[in-house]
Amino acid sequence: MAPTSASAATPLVPQGFAQACAPRPGLVAHCLTLFKKQPRTNKTAAVPDGLGATDLRAAYQLPATPGPGSTVAVAIAYHSLNLESDLAAYRSQYGLPACTSASGCLKVENQDGNATPLPDNDPGWEVEESLDVSMISASCPTCHILVVEAKTPSLDDLAAAGRVTAGKGAKVVSNSYGLNESGATQAYASAYDQPGHQVVVSTGDAGFTAASFPANGANVIAVGGTELTKSGSARGFDESAWLYGGGGCSAYVDKPARQHDPNCSMRTTADVSAAGDNIAMYNQNQGGWLTIGGTSASAPFIAGMYGQANDNATVDKLYQHPEVFNDITTGTNDPLGHGRKCGNDYLCTAQPGYDGPTGVGTPKGLTAF
Repeated sequence: MAPTSASAATPLVPQGFAQACAPRPGLVAHCLTLFKKQPRTNKTAAVPDGLGATDLRAAYQLPATPGPGSTVAVAIAYHSLNLESDLAAYRSQYGLPACTSASGCLKVENQDGNATPLPDNDPGWEVEESLDVSMISASCPTCHILVVEAKTPSLDDLAAAGRVTAGKGAKVVSNSYGLNESGATQAYASAYDQPGHQVVVSTGDAGFTAASFPANGANVIAVGGTELTKSGSARGFDESAWLYGGGGCSAYVDKPARQHDPNCSMRTTADVSAAGDNIAMYNQNQGGWLTIGGTSASAPFIAGMYGQANDNATVDKLYQHPEVFNDITTGTNDPLGHGRKCGNDYLCTAQPGYDGPTGVGTPKGLTAF
């Protein structure tokens, strides 16, 4: 996809896509979802455009008969008016069991941990919320889903929402938002360092740039994005780094002991990756089926894998089992320079072993989770 024109203040956006949540000044996060409406309404289409749950489960070798999952939480801003019906449409399309509020599978609370009052609605963040619960459903059809809605996308409110999840029985917390790291963002780092919980965060959708907060956290699971396409290969899919997938070298967070890459003396993002382009999802507010790009898709999908594994694996475990990952060796996350921005270095160009755009690679089953 060709990039549109951009300024330093506006992240690049793939041709034909729109940002669900535009960046805002100050300590305010934006959701990391790009979307376009599909060329037909698709409300009655047999197969929506883009990769669905069936494709993703096959690509990442998830079990045909999922075992019991745990509760996966989503920390997000604002309220989605159609969340349950959007989720029902997605799960029905791909033959996944229903997950409803009546059954207790789906719960929505505010940042104080109460069922009411819920925040105001925002159409852009509503797309993000529907995407998050759909991707968790794709990787863990048996997981319960807790959505905690912050009043606003300020770091004050989002951090409060994230803290609430820890006391609600959710081992896994998915965060599909971010902003460039700074000294000011680091004041909120403790909200994303939750021992005994797996905090999963999107790395961003602006390619190789300043590290994104909270993906730069020392103990979070930072998830990059790939471009996954069906092919005639033995795997049935080809996969490369997604041109717009976030990644960077932190200026504020020390290098974790698990990382040994040579050209960033501080924390490098990403840790792991999954499909972040050409994803099918349903959102009633936008007219039906959409095609999504964004690490906002890959992060909740990985969060669902942690929920399906139902273990207490830390981010360190990802680095201990290279054999259970697809090593992504092609592509770059440098939209303007196509690798020249970092001299074709591993920090922005996929290569054998660890690299910045895709981390340790993409999953082959649940072993590392």
